[in-house]
Amino acid sequence: MNWLRAIERLRADRRPGVLVTLTSVRGHAPREAGAKMVVTEDGAWDTIGGGNLEATAIARARELIAGGRREPETLTLTLSDKAPSEHGQQCCGGVVSLLLEPLLVVPSVAIFGLGHVGLELARILARRDLELHLVDSRADLLEPERLRPLDDALARVHVHHAPVPELVLGEVPPGTHVLVMTHDHAEDAALCDVALRCGHLGSIGLIGSASKWRRFQTILASEGHTPEAIARITSPIGLPSLVGKDPSTVAIGVAAALLQVLESEAAAQLGGARERSR
Repeated sequence: MNWLRAIERLRADRRPGVLVTLTSVRGHAPREAGAKMVVTEDGAWDTIGGGNLEATAIARARELIAGGRREPETLTLTLSDKAPSEHGQQCCGGVVSLLLEPLLVVPSVAIFGLGHVGLELARILARRDLELHLVDSRADLLEPERLRPLDDALARVHVHHAPVPELVLGEVPPGTHVLVMTHDHAEDAALCDVALRCGHLGSIGLIGSASKWRRFQTILASEGHTPEAIARITSPIGLPSLVGKDPSTVAIGVAAALLQVLESEAAAQLGGARERSR
């Protein structure tokens, strides 16, 4: 598997890695500038030239992964029998520079309901590097022409036409953040019920008023959910300081609140990785 396919595989498997690129070569080296490889905590694909050069790059890449590093870094190595070497001599005579770029596990977000607010929210979140799942029971709301504004998305957009939307909850990746905003309060309630029964999801948000949420708390309690479980759901969602009700304003508030959650999650993951690497 070459480096490009390896990146695709890691993203699909939601595993971190490091892309190593040979950025410059002075003198002789086993590979030309531009050669790449991908490194994970337990594997490597493609090659930047083997020997001490490659082994050193792999070791440093794995340190970045273990430490939860998010920033790229450069590394310069001399390929000489007089240069320090941990993994055997490499006497090509050149000097090479490497760029090590962490490949992060990007967030996953699922929007249930692609009405006016859901579509506006999708347009905003599509500008982020994430896995974006768009789910609706109404096929006409998922027509390619309606979703045309997402054609240039940075996010990877996954469209799900689901007559029973809650089934999609079992298909989304672990850690997916769920936003429930369908056209039907009964559908919303079913999604909240199933979401609370799933152990692999991230945050759960429900659009609506405080009175809607009070009704839903009663419904969910009658389905056997404890107060602690019900508290996993945030409702209403968005920023309380934004009082406008037009779809774009609501979507902006929901997106801003979600980004706060994503940033907190990333900070917690970074702290955990640093603690484990000590």
